[in-house]
Amino acid sequence: MDAKARGWLDGFLGVAIFSGSLPATRVAVADLSPTFLTAARATIAGLLAIALLAAFRAPRPERRDLAPLAMMGLGVVLGFPMLTALALRHVTAAHSIVFVGLLPLTTAIFAVLLGGERPKRSFWIFAVIGAGVVAGFAFSQGGEGAIQGDLLMVAAIVVCGLGYAEGGRVSRRLGGWQAVCWSLLLCLPLMAPAALLSRPADLAAVGAPAWTGLAYVALFSMLIGCVFWYRGLAAGGVAAVGQLQLLQPFMGLALAAGLLGEPVGWSMAAVTAAVVLCVAGARRFA
Repeated sequence: MDAKARGWLDGFLGVAIFSGSLPATRVAVADLSPTFLTAARATIAGLLAIALLAAFRAPRPERRDLAPLAMMGLGVVLGFPMLTALALRHVTAAHSIVFVGLLPLTTAIFAVLLGGERPKRSFWIFAVIGAGVVAGFAFSQGGEGAIQGDLLMVAAIVVCGLGYAEGGRVSRRLGGWQAVCWSLLLCLPLMAPAALLSRPADLAAVGAPAWTGLAYVALFSMLIGCVFWYRGLAAGGVAAVGQLQLLQPFMGLALAAGLLGEPVGWSMAAVTAAVVLCVAGARRFA
């Protein structure tokens, strides 16, 4: 298998792993606070990252890499997990997955802002249509809680797109899994104390499903999935392999319906499909 084919396979595995993140988070926040969940998942992954860096004797990043690694951590390690955990206290996992269809678009936008790319006008047409479809669907659901959850999901997608764009850039110099591990390590001095301070008062009261959800997002979403994802981006190309994110909403909806028993109506599926089409058009002209 050549490098590009391996990159596509790694990217697909990363997206498949990420697809379980929102359903797992939905289960975990039933018994765990969003703050503890965010901090604990990053702490567990950060400790494993230390072991990986030491085992493979990874070279330290240069000073110019610290800012991108910090932005990567802000978006992927802190911002997205915290905001989605807060959102999933107001909306279902199936509802939140619709917004994930915009993630490739936000990643592309930050690539334009940070990388100086100049996409064609058609790119922005698709971008506006896609954003309008999502906004229309979100606010048509009504309810104060739903709107709060939607706004939190929008913020989560924005910061995650920033983290992916910066992570894609720094991974070219450091390597995919090394960038993930160094970013986790940078966040560890903040996340470990936060996990201790926000831990549940009664650990025995936390159910097994919540601990399972935490284990999934810590081991798979925060570390293993990121290793596959950034390795895939490095081998197959950020623009090409990044298109695999378009599969994530469909995988996530299937998991939300199959594992959580959440309703996935035709309107939600149709909106997800429309968002994916808009993002695909936007990416084509990026």
